[in-house]
Amino acid sequence: MDVIKLEGVEKIYRTKEIETVALENVNLTVEEGEFVSVMGPSGCGKSTLLNLIGLLDNPTKGTVDLLGSSTAGMKDSGMSEFRNRNIGFVFQSFHLIPSLNVADNVALPLIYRAGVSAAECDRRVREVLERLGMSHRMKHFPSQISGGQCQRVAIARAIVGDPRIILADEPTGNLDSRMGAEVMALLHELNRADGRTIVMVTHNEEQASKTDRVVHFLDGRQII
Repeated sequence: MDVIKLEGVEKIYRTKEIETVALENVNLTVEEGEFVSVMGPSGCGKSTLLNLIGLLDNPTKGTVDLLGSSTAGMKDSGMSEFRNRNIGFVFQSFHLIPSLNVADNVALPLIYRAGVSAAECDRRVREVLERLGMSHRMKHFPSQISGGQCQRVAIARAIVGDPRIILADEPTGNLDSRMGAEVMALLHELNRADGRTIVMVTHNEEQASKTDRVVHFLDGRQII
C-alpha cells in the first residue's frame, strides 16, 4: 500500500518583491513500512517536503495523498485531526516545552485527541517511556536531561499516539556520534518491529545508507 503519494507537487513562496520556488514537480511514493532518507544541500526543499507530507503546509500545485486519502480540500480542523492520529514528528531541536516535565511533554498529542481519558493517557505515556528507557526521568524537565535523552523524549512524544507515519527532520543533528547512533537504532526498531513508515531528512550519508531508500533533492527538484 502507498502510504505517501505526491504527484506533480510544487511549492512556491511569494512576497511582494520575490517568488521562491521551494519544490518543483515532485513525484514521490512511499510504501507502508518503508524507511526513506531524503538528502540534499541546505535550501533544496527537504524540510518543505516534510511540511507538506505532515500537513503543516499546502502545496501550491499538485496533490498529496496520505494513507489512501486525498488531503486536497481538507479544512484546517480536518488536517489537525488527521495529523494528530496518523503522523508523528521528530525534530533536530527536540521542540520540548521547557516548563513541562518529560511525562507531560510526551502526553501532549493525547491531550489534544478526543476520546482519550486521563487514565489511558497516563498508561500510554508510561508504556512508551518504559520502552525508550526514560521512565526513570518522567518527572524531570528538559533542562535536567541530556540531548540524547531529550531526543528520546521527543521520539516518545512522536509515537505515543500510535501514528503510522513518522517524519524526522535531522533527528541526530544536535547529538554526538554515540547519542546519534542510539537514536538511529530506536528509529530502526520502530520501523522494523512496529512497521511504521519513516521519512527522514538527513545530511549523514552513513545513516542514510542504512535505510531502505535514499531520495536526493537539488534546487527543489527530485533528482533520484
